[in-house]
Amino acid sequence: MADHKIFHMSFASVYPLYIKKAERKLRTKEEVDTIIYWLTGYDEESLKQQIDRAVDFTTFFAEAPKMNEAAPLIKGVVCGVRVEEIDDPLMQKIRYLDKLIDELAKGKKMEKILRKA
Repeated sequence: MADHKIFHMSFASVYPLYIKKAERKLRTKEEVDTIIYWLTGYDEESLKQQIDRAVDFTTFFAEAPKMNEAAPLIKGVVCGVRVEEIDDPLMQKIRYLDKLIDELAKGKKMEKILRKA
């Protein structure tokens, strides 16, 4: 397993960037949080704890209560790489989250983002 720089980045340092990206496109922090809850199983309190602890992405995903079983339905390109073809499980989880935030910023409906329709 390759050791990527992002694995050691604090989730708390990237989280505001997710929110900023969404808000620039007139989406909300609440929608970003909903995506994170859906993907990882965190709730409001446990997400806040992870942010307050400034855990890195490795810890953030290792401690995720339950990755959503529908996550493999997330398809597409992030950073020039198809998320469904990423071999490293941690990198794939990170890119799943990136892809969902991208979809939010592009104006997709939450039902589609959360793979409900």
